[in-house]
Amino acid sequence: MASENLGIKRIMLAAKYSWQGFRVAYRKEEAFRQEIWLAMFAIPLGLYLGQTGIERGMLVGSILLILIVELLNTGIENVVDRVGLDPHKLSGRAKDMGSAAVFLSIVMAAVIWALILWPQLVGH
Repeated sequence: MASENLGIKRIMLAAKYSWQGFRVAYRKEEAFRQEIWLAMFAIPLGLYLGQTGIERGMLVGSILLILIVELLNTGIENVVDRVGLDPHKLSGRAKDMGSAAVFLSIVMAAVIWALILWPQLVGH
């Protein structure tokens, strides 16, 4: 019954399912593991190197966005594989587009880090 999953119980279940998603992504997806290790290094570095709250938020947020997009891409890949393993052009497109989204999130993070940190490096 839907009314049983209201309030704190719903929040606890959502947290449980989220944690399960993190765990399975870390165990099963090499790219996610690599990005987690990047985040463990880059997030504290971004907090240290950012000179304002906005800069810190952009540096940290761009790294978190990579993780978010990777999780969504993995979800897409899993659904496509669940539907069928036979090659199909739409399955390939879905996976390629998910991969492109991850790539763009990485490019965006690199641009943000460069734009924020370049002036510090060259003394402007």
